[in-house]
Order: sequence, then C-alpha cells, then structure tokens
Amino acid sequence: MEVPPPPQTPYGEKKDLSKPIQEAYYPSHVEEGWQNWWEKCGFYKPPDPTTVAPDAKKFTMVIPPPNVTGSLHLGHALTAAVEDTLTRWHRMRGDVTLYVPGTDHAGIATQSVVEKMLMKESGITRHELGREKFIEKVWEWKEEYGGKITHQLRSLGSSVDWSRERFTMDDMCSEAVVEAFNQFHEKGLLYRQRRMGNWSCALKSAISDIEVDYIELEGRTFLNVPNHKGNPKDPKGRYEFGTLTEFAYPVLNGNSPDEKLVVATTRLETMLGDTAVAVHPEDPRYKHLHGKFVSHPFIDRKIPIICDAELVDMEFGTGAVKITPAHDPNDYKCGIRHKLEFISVINEAGAMADNCADFSKMMRYDARIAVEEALKEKGLYVGKKPNKMRLGLCSRSKDVLEPMITPQWYVNCSGMAKRSVDAVRNGDLKIIPSDHEKTWYYWLENIQDWCISRQLWWGHQIPAWFATTKAEGDSISKFDMANNDRWIVARNEEDAMKKAEEKLGTNASEINLERDEDVLDTWFSSGLFPFSVMGWPNNTADLKVSIHVPTVCH
Repeated sequence: MEVPPPPQTPYGEKKDLSKPIQEAYYPSHVEEGWQNWWEKCGFYKPPDPTTVAPDAKKFTMVIPPPNVTGSLHLGHALTAAVEDTLTRWHRMRGDVTLYVPGTDHAGIATQSVVEKMLMKESGITRHELGREKFIEKVWEWKEEYGGKITHQLRSLGSSVDWSRERFTMDDMCSEAVVEAFNQFHEKGLLYRQRRMGNWSCALKSAISDIEVDYIELEGRTFLNVPNHKGNPKDPKGRYEFGTLTEFAYPVLNGNSPDEKLVVATTRLETMLGDTAVAVHPEDPRYKHLHGKFVSHPFIDRKIPIICDAELVDMEFGTGAVKITPAHDPNDYKCGIRHKLEFISVINEAGAMADNCADFSKMMRYDARIAVEEALKEKGLYVGKKPNKMRLGLCSRSKDVLEPMITPQWYVNCSGMAKRSVDAVRNGDLKIIPSDHEKTWYYWLENIQDWCISRQLWWGHQIPAWFATTKAEGDSISKFDMANNDRWIVARNEEDAMKKAEEKLGTNASEINLERDEDVLDTWFSSGLFPFSVMGWPNNTADLKVSIHVPTVCH
C-alpha cells in the first residue's frame, strides 16, 4: 500500500494555493489543512455573548454527546453531517451561531466495557480491584476514547466551537446534576422508595424500562445466561425458556388426604418464594378450596388459597396461579391487594437466597433444574409444555432480567408527561409526520416514574447522605424503609451536616453521615446537557443568549 507523503500545509496554517499540487489526491491532506486553519482562525466561534444584541437572530445546536465507549460509527457520521449542514447554513445567513461539542460518560456502557477489558487483561473483577482504582481505569479509558471521538469529529469537518467542549462528568456539568437533583427533591418530584423494578444480575444494578430488550419466544428455547456454570443437560450449557411447567401443591384439609392443587409457571425456581395460590372466584373447580391452604413441599410454609378475578384467567394453564409477590410484577400487585408476605428468594447476583432450603446459593437457573428434579422425586411434578412468552434482557449485559424489589430513587414523571401531551393536543408542539402522535400519546399517557439510581461505580454519585447519631451506631439500617426519612439530600456534605443537625436535634460531633454509594442514570445528566453546557444553574451570558433558541439534543 502506497504511503502518502507528508502534508504540504503546516498544521494550523492557511493552505498555500500558489504551490504545485501533488500528483495524487490525498483527501486527508486537503481536509485537515482547511479544517485546522478554520479552527485556528476561530471561524466556528460565535461573538462574545455579552455583545450580542437582544433582537439578533440566533441559532444554537448542542451535539448529542457520543458515549465514550469506543469510536464513532456511521450513525454518528450521518447525524454530524445533518447537524453541521444546519449550523453552516445559519452561519452563512449571518445568524449568531453556536454548535457545542461534548461526550457522554455513559455509565453502564462504559463500566461494562472497562470491566470486560479488566477481566481480559488482568483476570480480575472491579470488586477485586476496588472502587478507587477501578474509577482510575475508567478515566484512562475515557481519555483514550474521548480523544479518539474528538479526532473523528474534526476529521468529519464538524464546525463545532472546540473552546466549549464539555464532558458530562466535568465540573460544570456535575454542578448542574447536583443542583437539579436537589431542586427536584425540594419540589417533591424526586423521592426514594422500595418497589419492584428491572434488575440486571450481571450488572448487579437496577435498570430503566428503556434499557430492556425484549425477545419473543415461540416455544421451548435454549439460551446462554451470564454468571451461570452451564446446564449439564444441554451440550452447549444453555438453559431452557419458553415452557410452562405444571406441578402440584398438597392441599391441607382437602376433600381427601391426597388432594392436590396443580399450578403452572414459566419460572419454576420462584416457587420457593410463593406466598399464595390464586384462583378465580367464579371457577367451579376450586370453590371448595376457598379459604384453605396448601403446604410447600420444600419449606415449612402454609400457603393460603386466595380469590383474585383481576389476575387469574380461568382458561390459561390450570386456572390456579402461584403467587410470588417479590419476583413478579403482576404477583407484586396481587400481593399488595391481598396483603401477602413478600419473600425475596433471589439475591442481587442471581443466586438463590439463604432461605431456599437445599437450593440456597444455587444460581437461579441451576435451581430451576434442581427444583424440577426434586418435585419429580416427591411425585409432585405434573409435566411441561411449550409456551409463547416475551423475555426481557438487559440491553448491556444480555442477562435475563430479574424483577426485584429494591430501594431506589425515582422522579415523578406524571406532571411533565401531561404537559407534553397537552402541548401536542393544543398545537403548541407539532410532531412531523403526525402519524407519530399515536406513539407520543401511548408512551406519555402510560408513563411510569423514572428510576434514576444505579448500583454502579462510574457516574455521578447521588448527592444524598444517611444520617445517624453516634449513639445509635449500627442499630439504624439504611436499607430499612422505616428509616427513609434519615436520607438527607444536599448540595454537598457540609450542607448535609447542617440539615442533619436540624433533623436529629444534635451537633455535628455526634452525627455520622454516610453518602449513598449509588450513581445516577446517565440520562439524568444527558437530559440536562443542553442547559449545563451553557452554565446552568448559574445565570451566565451564554444561557441568556441561548435559552430562547432552538436546541437539538438526543
């Protein structure tokens, strides 16, 4: 392959068109020569914002910050081309034009790739390395790939103002994140609550609904699952999904000593956390069982038979539904309706908890196999048949998601969703083409509160501290929701201590503060990016000029 000669134009100098041109055309020489000179001359920089007249035409564009997980791809190139075309058009019209560059720390994605790199190169986990050392490794990754991304944007000729380059975890953006968190909390929009959500056992973190990929299973399907040793019954070590397993619970004080109630489930391992069996109140097959109990075959537990017309479909399965309130969204709602016991039987790593008898400490899908074998030994296994189902996977780790009840921080989205819906209906906001209005309404009218906390190390650490007195010691648990009011949201630790003194009625020397180890969902800072890059929450000149103009982000 021919090696091109050195560029004729020194870096940052204007191309000398009087010199003979090279015989061969080298695009990089031509492009870099002009790009470097344009940038050095400051052609991409708008006027000082303090000199901009109030009635001047303005155009501001904020680049959707690429993730520092790797290099840009074709989609980034297309986006950059369209955005740069718009920017240059407004600049040529004489508008005060600003195109702001930046990169996103991409919490889950970046931590995942660095963890994989660490395991490949050193054979250790982040926990073995420790939080501080691991964060250092992530910053090293950011410097390498963040620099590669900015080089690629320059190569594309994007006319961004590089003097305003921002990173979602730099000081300016971080200040905005802390301020927004505090303001949301002060307005009652942000709260901490224990509820069921999506849990990635591979990441050991909660994830939001938009970080879930769903696959449709037409029936019996075998899949690989992270963190499992492999199914010995399958040549490739895969685990079985897409089946409906039927097994029987012995009825206590039934019509006969050997009466059994057959239930069906797609997740056999969760039967270890069953706290009820539900039947339809109008189902004639089970009316004689109303108010009675079944016994758990592996654990000393009496399980009530309850009636629930909302949950039970008489035509599906056996018409009797096992209820595991701590590990299924529909069962969770049923558990609340009937005030059932919530028993967590799967831990954050995807292993069975210590309350699972002989199945304790098994990985959840190994336990599925073991429970089936144990039911067969007891004569309680009925059978298995293919079942169409929708399976949720973590978009980052590809792990099978586990519904899990954990304490997390949430943002109430109902008010902002209603304003967004009303804006389209009133014509204040137009969606083009209008066919997409149906999607807009569907998402926003069915909005759920946003889980913003992640059990990761890379990201903006949540600005909240758990306050106890030294006299209380370890007797007050931060995981007990009865102590939820001990969480102090503040802008810094000094501010938190002042609030704790007021709450606990004692002085700082008698108070322990422990900061929440969790970090915020990346989108919390990404959503603030159009404002934080202009200096919000401070009333900067940039913010005054840019606040009333169109901004493009994400």
